Amino acid sequence: MKLPRDLSGEEVCRALKRLGFGFVRQTGSHRHYAKGALHPCVPMHRVIKPKTLQSILKQANISLEELLDNL
Repeated sequence: MKLPRDLSGEEVCRALKRLGFGFVRQTGSHRHYAKGALHPCVPMHRVIKPKTLQSILKQANISLEELLDNL
């Protein structure tokens, strides 16, 4: 499945919260979340580029399908 090109930082943060990640802190325009040993960082941009989204998925150790199901 191709990575979506129209997800915003707000949408990704909402999905991470639904997956059990808790907000830790914000540094500038980047929000940091945590769940156990996983610590994804999400830029609060209007549109997240596909490579950045791929990096967030890797940091959170979740699949694209899991993210899309929780939007």
